[in-house]
Amino acid sequence: MDEELLAQLKRWHEENEYQQIVDRIQEIPPDERDYETISQLARAYNNLEHYGEALEQLLSIAGDGGNDPLWHFRIGYSYYYLKQYQQAIHAFERADELEPGDGDTVMLLKWSRSGAHREKREQARRAAALRASTAQGDAGGRDLGAFIEYCSDFWEDSDYARKEYVSAPPDDDLIASVEQELGYKLPSSYIAMMKQQNGGIPRNTCFPVEESTSWAEDHIAISGIAGIGRDKSYALCGDLGSPFMIEEWGYPDIGVVIGDCPSAGHDVVMLDYRYCGPEGEPEVIHVDQENNYEITFLAKDYEAFIRGLVSEEVYDTSEEDKQDDLRKVATGEFSPLLQELCDKAAGVNNIEGIIRSICTAIVEEKGHFSLHADERSTLMYDLEFWLYTSAYPQTSRDQYLEDYSKIIAFGGEFSTGGYASGFISDWLDERLRQGMIVESEGALRFTDIAEEQLLEKLREAEATEAVDVKPFIIVEQDNGGKSVILNAGSYKAEVFAAREEEGFEGNGYDWGSLAAVFLEEQMPELAGIIRFDPEAGMFCAYSSDGAAVVAFASAFKRACEDDVLIRDLFSRAELD
Repeated sequence: MDEELLAQLKRWHEENEYQQIVDRIQEIPPDERDYETISQLARAYNNLEHYGEALEQLLSIAGDGGNDPLWHFRIGYSYYYLKQYQQAIHAFERADELEPGDGDTVMLLKWSRSGAHREKREQARRAAALRASTAQGDAGGRDLGAFIEYCSDFWEDSDYARKEYVSAPPDDDLIASVEQELGYKLPSSYIAMMKQQNGGIPRNTCFPVEESTSWAEDHIAISGIAGIGRDKSYALCGDLGSPFMIEEWGYPDIGVVIGDCPSAGHDVVMLDYRYCGPEGEPEVIHVDQENNYEITFLAKDYEAFIRGLVSEEVYDTSEEDKQDDLRKVATGEFSPLLQELCDKAAGVNNIEGIIRSICTAIVEEKGHFSLHADERSTLMYDLEFWLYTSAYPQTSRDQYLEDYSKIIAFGGEFSTGGYASGFISDWLDERLRQGMIVESEGALRFTDIAEEQLLEKLREAEATEAVDVKPFIIVEQDNGGKSVILNAGSYKAEVFAAREEEGFEGNGYDWGSLAAVFLEEQMPELAGIIRFDPEAGMFCAYSSDGAAVVAFASAFKRACEDDVLIRDLFSRAELD
């Protein structure tokens, strides 16, 4: 390959301009492409997620790639993302033989072996479910009347469900046209159910599984079930329906997406027609985009899936999840991009602490770390945009929407673990409409007035954050009050260990007992003003009097740092 061309291809690769690589190489006649040229083309296809095209290119030079670890790595990469795990294993094993110890090779070899084992277990579970169905004598289907009666109390009745999911019952013409558009015959149990209520949110939203997913180790959750039609966004052929999820989100073209999940598009429930054909009775599967579109078998048919749904109360871990998220936003490592933006930020001191404080308030309010369309989420959208465009002033709309996910949604321990792109684009469109963000020569930025308004909000947050009470965190409340929290566990563990034999563990309740003694003896003027609400993993004190909380937190932190004083106070703490 020409050295100048190779250097250009490498620059495009470093700049993530993979389509440029493909376009340039395709200008070269096929019979003039050498081994290196085809290798570069295959790598670009892999990076564009066109794994089939990459595999085709790599197989065309298999004779020359036998002793090249990169060839084996790249073809293994294609096989892995095509879910051809055994071929991927062979390729990565050979790459590891030729270049032992390469980190990426070892990691993908491990993933491929895990995928192969998981696939084997999934097939075994599917076979067991089908055998059990045959043994029970219901292979030919159940009584639809009994099923409809079972579903009589199935749906949740809410304004949101009616607005987003529920359509008028479908007639036969609509059903036929939807089936024609989808290319599949819908199950009779599904059609019968939709004729009673056409889409909605179930009362029971969880389905037990034996394989862990990105949602949970022992179950998946659904947000709603699609109705038959086109008028609602979440209907089968709505603008966020099955064709959209397959064509735009990359879900496998093996059936019909019928259920969305709380991850805002990052996992779904599908009817799977691989084994029965487009006219047969489909199985029900869960597809996990976050795990390379991993498929988990759920039920042998739609009716079995519906009957298998259970209440979320069976898996209620909300309090534990809240504690985990509070720890995450308090101490979790920022993504590389967010850390870079914070390092470059000017105009506000302690930007990292401000971010953590705002996000702690979000978790306190919602019970989990997620950004939607509420006031604090909007503040975070503004803050992220300001940080990014301050560091990269020539930012275009497409560039920002592409890089947004690398700031907080993904990329670090301090992460929401997902996001709905519509919230971001809607926020941006609204800020443009309001004139707070303007575009000049393709670059976006806040207006001077909008930037100053944001900085003022951040300075207010900075004033609260400026009180150094770490590892305690002061959080603003909607009513003007404040709370102070501590993720219990490591801080002052030696103090609690002194009374371990009495049952003290250093948990949130133990901290509450210690704080109660401190308040009574050291700050009696705040008794009745400061209240405590500890949990197992977290200590919390709060008041509608924000100044009182700051005073309490500052004094309590100083007491904690005075070893003699805090041990003396703790000697009078009572086990809760």
